[in-house]
Amino acid sequence: MAKISVVLTVNNRQYPVNVDSGTPLLWVLRDEIGLTGTKYGCGVEICGACTVLVNGEPEKSCDMSVNEAVGKNITTIEGLSVDRSHPVQKAWLDLQVPQCGYCQSGMILKVAALLNQTSNPTDAQIDSAIGNICVCGTYQRIRTAIHAAAKA
Repeated sequence: MAKISVVLTVNNRQYPVNVDSGTPLLWVLRDEIGLTGTKYGCGVEICGACTVLVNGEPEKSCDMSVNEAVGKNITTIEGLSVDRSHPVQKAWLDLQVPQCGYCQSGMILKVAALLNQTSNPTDAQIDSAIGNICVCGTYQRIRTAIHAAAKA
């Protein structure tokens, strides 16, 4: 693959990168830009650990090429809030949602997008929107935290 030089907008900052054109956004974020909050899980768009927001919508960065990300606003967990003050982050901490925490950055971003679209989601809406896999199985705490964040 040919190397390309592009500028990505990540967390409201511009990052020039020079990578192979088909490089997944996940590896550009982690290896080139140094934002390691976005995790590699399955690599086939199933688990959701690599979820970031692209123009406000959740996207799995493991299968999105750097070419597809050019010209779009990308938000990683590091950009959601610098001091963990986002209502979803606060609810996650208050209710001690994560056990290992590996999947949580992708989960939190997906929940933030859900709450931007649906301010007070039902359990059915939560189940439909949040398909991320949590190996620890803290789904009940996740649902409780989503309701708490919606009220905040």
